Amino acid sequence: MKKNLKNLLIVTLLPLLSMTFISCEDHTFREGKIFAGGQYVEAKDLNKGKMIYMDYCMACHGVNGDGKGVSAKGMAVPPRDFTQGIYKFGNVLSGELLHDDDIERIIKHGLKGTAMLPWDMSKRQIYMVWNYIKTFSPDTWVGKEKKLGDKILPSKDPFGLAHKSSAIEKGKEVYHIVAQCQTCHRGYATKHELSEMNKKVNGEPLDASEFDNEMYQVKLQESEYNVKTLPPDFTWHHVRTGDSVEELYIRISAGVGGTAMPSWKDTISDEEIWAVAHYVNSLISLKDTPARAILMQKLKNQ
Repeated sequence: MKKNLKNLLIVTLLPLLSMTFISCEDHTFREGKIFAGGQYVEAKDLNKGKMIYMDYCMACHGVNGDGKGVSAKGMAVPPRDFTQGIYKFGNVLSGELLHDDDIERIIKHGLKGTAMLPWDMSKRQIYMVWNYIKTFSPDTWVGKEKKLGDKILPSKDPFGLAHKSSAIEKGKEVYHIVAQCQTCHRGYATKHELSEMNKKVNGEPLDASEFDNEMYQVKLQESEYNVKTLPPDFTWHHVRTGDSVEELYIRISAGVGGTAMPSWKDTISDEEIWAVAHYVNSLISLKDTPARAILMQKLKNQ
């Protein structure tokens, strides 16, 4: 009697247990999708990508990918809203669709100064979760007619280590006079230096009335993200991406998508972009050093 009852329970419960385990698998996607660049992604990979997203990304970026996760409240830098389909740090011209390896780089290395930390994911995991993230903005990503941007690759550095000091000097001139980066970021040269640089570049010194009162301040900028963005003070803030002169060259060339930082490619010369990259890298190296304190005191007296 007991044996029969045991067998009956097994026969009754096994289908229920099987249904329980099956229901744990996600079947949101029943068919694959074709994304920008003609990339076809199978439904099973999208479903696995969703599971990875729920484990790793949902707390900050939200269930719906809108950047409104429970951990997002109080963050100084809001998590990315994936439903907008806009991305800052692709190695393509600002406004163009980035490549998968751009996202792989961001996931692997994180974004300094934000809650986006480096994640120890495999290439396969990144592939699945990133393609799931694309489904939050189908108008941007879904469709074989959607095109990826042209990759920006660094040209040969015309300065190199041998001419680093001259690159920094030229970059300082381009930063302040040619590109006028202090319009959004801040200035790092005294008014006398600025006047002399303008004389060298444009043939005449600057008049006192030509100096911006906010020249030594970073200024909040409008963006396409429904929040204002603060350009970095390179001697103080973390630069989100750009640990080398080469990476800074790419970022200056590409711009920062959805922000006031435009692409400088074809606006200033390639040599000037390299020079600014060397100069900005020299500013970054001043962080937490006595040399920065000396520079800030000199500028404070302007």
